[in-house]
Amino acid sequence: MEKIVIKGNRPLSGEIEISGAKNAVLPLMAVSLLTNKKLLLKNVPDLADIKTLSGVLQGHGTQINKINEKEYGFDLELTTPEITSTTASYELVRTMRASVLVLGPLLARTGKAKVSLPGGCAIGARPVDLHIKAMRALGANVKISQGYIIATAPNGLKGGQYTFPAVSVGATENAIMASVLADGTTTLKNCAKEPEINDLIKCLVAMGAKISGVGTSVLKIKGVTSLDGNTHTVIADRIEAGSFACIAGIMKTEITLKNIEPDILQHPISVLKDIGIKTTINQDSISFKGQEINPVDIETAPYPLFPTDLQAQFMALLCASNGTSEIDEQVFENRFMHIPELTRLGANITLKNDKAVITGVDNLQGAPVMATDLRASMSLVIAGLFAKDTTTINRIYHLDRGYAGLEHKLSKIGADIKRIK
Repeated sequence: MEKIVIKGNRPLSGEIEISGAKNAVLPLMAVSLLTNKKLLLKNVPDLADIKTLSGVLQGHGTQINKINEKEYGFDLELTTPEITSTTASYELVRTMRASVLVLGPLLARTGKAKVSLPGGCAIGARPVDLHIKAMRALGANVKISQGYIIATAPNGLKGGQYTFPAVSVGATENAIMASVLADGTTTLKNCAKEPEINDLIKCLVAMGAKISGVGTSVLKIKGVTSLDGNTHTVIADRIEAGSFACIAGIMKTEITLKNIEPDILQHPISVLKDIGIKTTINQDSISFKGQEINPVDIETAPYPLFPTDLQAQFMALLCASNGTSEIDEQVFENRFMHIPELTRLGANITLKNDKAVITGVDNLQGAPVMATDLRASMSLVIAGLFAKDTTTINRIYHLDRGYAGLEHKLSKIGADIKRIK
C-alpha cells in the first residue's frame, strides 16, 4: 500500500491549477446513459473515482475514450448506443457511493435498473432512501433485495411531484436525470443547489432537456422523448481550491489558484477572510495570502453555506490559530474521524456536545498518521506541511479519489512531499 511522506515546515509559494470538479463530473458521466449520442466532457480530473465509474458505465454498454490527455486530467468521450445491461454489480459499485447515480438514467432510458447498494467513505450512514422515494414519485416500482436496489417502470417513468425531506445532492441529481425523459412534467422541491448540480443542468439543457428553476430549491422538468449529444466543460473543483487556500493560510504564504470561478467559493472565502487570510479575486483566479490566523466558529450546512467537504481542511488550518474555535458538523455524523490523527501531530482538539473545539498551538510535530476518508486525508496533508520534521500518511487511496496529482502540484510550490510504496 502506498504512503505519502511530507517533510514539513518548508517555505511554499506559487501558482496551482485547479482541476475539474470530481463532484460535478461523476453525475455528468452518468448522463451518457440517457442518450445514444456522443457526450464529450472536457476538464475531467485524473482520479480513481473517474476510473471506477468508467468501469460501471462500460458494464452498461458505454464506450469511453480518453483524449487530449494533460498533466492532471483529460477529456472524456462517452457514447452509449444501447444499454447492454441494466445491472450495476456489487463488485463495481462497492467502492464508490456515486455509482448509485446510474439508477435514474437506467430507469429513464430502459424502464428497469438493478443497482448494488453503494459503498464509499465511512463518514456516516448516507442512506439511499431519498433516491428510492424520488424514483417512486415518478411511477417506478422499487424494492431492495439481497443488497440490490431493483427498480422497474414497464410503461416508462411518469412526471410527478416530490419534496425531498432533507437536502441531498446525490438524490437531487438522480431525480433530475430520471425526470428529463419522463412522460409529463415533474416538480422537485427542496432540491440541493450546489454549483455541481447547476453544471449538470446546464449540460442537460444543452442536450435538449427542459428544466426551469436553475439555482433554486424548486425545479420543474418537462420530459422529452430523447436527448442529443453535447460538448461540456466541467466546472472547477471548489473543494480542491478551498483545500489549497487552507495551505496558504497555515503556511502564512501566498498561493494563487488558477482556473477557478470565485462565485462558487463565496462562503468559504468569507470564512477565510474572517480567519485573517488576505484574498485577491480576479476573473478566473484567486490569490490567498496567509497572515495571523484568527479563531472562528463554523457550522457545516448545504450550499450556499459552509460545505461539509471543507470541514476537515479548515479544522487543520485552525489548529494553528491564535485562539479557540468551534466546528459544528451538521451534515454527516461520523465526519470527525480525523481528530485523533490530527492530535497525533500535536493538535489540541476536543469534542464537546458533538462539536469540535480547536485550540490553536504554535507548532505541530510530524508523526505517522492514517487517512480515514477523502477529506480527512487532505486535512492531514495540510497539517503535515505545517508540522516540524516528517509526517507519514497511510491509506492514501482516499486522496486519489478526489485530488488529481496532489503531490506534484504541491512539489511545484516548494513542498517536500513524496509518494512511496
